[in-house]
Amino acid sequence: MRFSPDRPLGVAPASVSDYRELARRRLPRQMFDYIDGGAYEEATMRNNIGDLEKVLLRQVVMKDVSVREQSCEVLGQPLSMPVILGPVGLAGMFSRRAEVQAARAAGSAGIPFVESTVSICGLEEVAEAAGTPPWFQLYVIRDRSFAEGLMARATEAGSPVLVLTVDLPVVGARHRDTRNAMVGSPSGWAGVRRGLDLLTHPRWIRDVAIKGKPLTFGNLAEAVPGARSPRDFKSWVDSQFDPSVTWEDISWVRQHWSGKLVIKGILDAEDARRAADSGVDGVIVSNHGGRQLDSVPSSARALAAVVDAVGDQIEVLADGGVRTGLDVFKLMALGARAVLIGRAWAFAVAADGEAGVSNVIEFLRGDIDTALGLTGLNSVTDIDGAALYQR
Repeated sequence: MRFSPDRPLGVAPASVSDYRELARRRLPRQMFDYIDGGAYEEATMRNNIGDLEKVLLRQVVMKDVSVREQSCEVLGQPLSMPVILGPVGLAGMFSRRAEVQAARAAGSAGIPFVESTVSICGLEEVAEAAGTPPWFQLYVIRDRSFAEGLMARATEAGSPVLVLTVDLPVVGARHRDTRNAMVGSPSGWAGVRRGLDLLTHPRWIRDVAIKGKPLTFGNLAEAVPGARSPRDFKSWVDSQFDPSVTWEDISWVRQHWSGKLVIKGILDAEDARRAADSGVDGVIVSNHGGRQLDSVPSSARALAAVVDAVGDQIEVLADGGVRTGLDVFKLMALGARAVLIGRAWAFAVAADGEAGVSNVIEFLRGDIDTALGLTGLNSVTDIDGAALYQR
C-alpha cells in the first residue's frame, strides 16, 4: 500500500468511506457535493447502498479455499479482478489530471478504466500517459457527426469497448449542485459563497486550478472552439443530450464502431431484451448513481430481472452503491459478470491521487478474497446465487 507525503490526515485510510471523508475535507464544497450528491431527494442514491447492505452472504466453512482466484474475462478482455473504473465526468476537477492518475492505477492493477466523454483529460492524453487504451464512454448526442468523430478517435486510440450511456435523454435535477451554484451562473450571495468556498481550499487551488490546467473538457475541445473552462462547455453539453434517441440508433453506432459495444443505463427487463436483440455485446445495470430519475430501483434490486431476461445472450455488468469488495461480490452473486465503481475511485483520487485509487483497488481486492474464502469458493467465476441467503 502506498501513501503520499501530503496526506490530509495523520492516519492511513482503510476504506472507501475513509477516502470519502478525506475528499470532503480537501475539496471545495461544490466539488465534493458534485461527486457525493444525487438527484432530487437522493432516495435512489441511498437505496443503491442500502439495498446492497441488505443482501446477506452465505458463510460456508470446512472447504478447501487455500487457492482463491480473482482473474476473469469480461467482453473478451482478461482482468485481474472483476472490477472496472467507471466513467466519471469532470474528474480532472477533483485532482490534477485525475483521469490520467486513475487510468494509471487501473492499468497497474490489471483492470480497465473508462474514459468519460466529459472528462477534463482528453482520450489521447489518457491513453498515452497510462500506456493502456481506456474503454470509452459515449453519450448519444444530437451532433451525430461529432459523435462519429469521437468514435473514430476512440478507435485510433485502441479503445476495445464503447460504453454507450443512454439514460440522459434529459438531465435530472441535482439540488446540491443548484444550491452550490455548480450549475447556472452564480450571482449575488451565491456567487460570493462560491468564491469563498474556493478561496478557503488553497491546496485544491494549487493542485488543480493552477497546476492542473488546462481545465477544459479535453474530448470536446473541437466542438466548442475557444472555450477556456468547463463552464464554457455547459450550454453545449446540455443542448446535446438527445431525447429523440431510439433503439434504431444502435445500428448507426454499429456503422461507426467495430469493437465491443455495451449499453449503460439499463434497469428494466424489457429494455434488457431489446438491448440483446439489437446486437450489443453487453449491458450495464445502472441508475447513473442515483443522479437521474429518483425513486427508480437500485441496481441491486433491478439486476436479477435483467439477468433473467437476457440469459446468456449478452454479458451483464452493474454499478451503483459499491463501497467495498463485498458489494462487488454481492452484485456478482446477483448475476453481474463484473462491477464498475465510480464514486469510490473519485473520492480516492480527490483525496490522494493515483496512490489513493491504487489503495481503493487493493481494498476491494482484499475484500473479494475474504468473501471467497468465507463463502467456500475458489474463484470469482464460481460466484452465483448460492453464495447468498434468500431474502
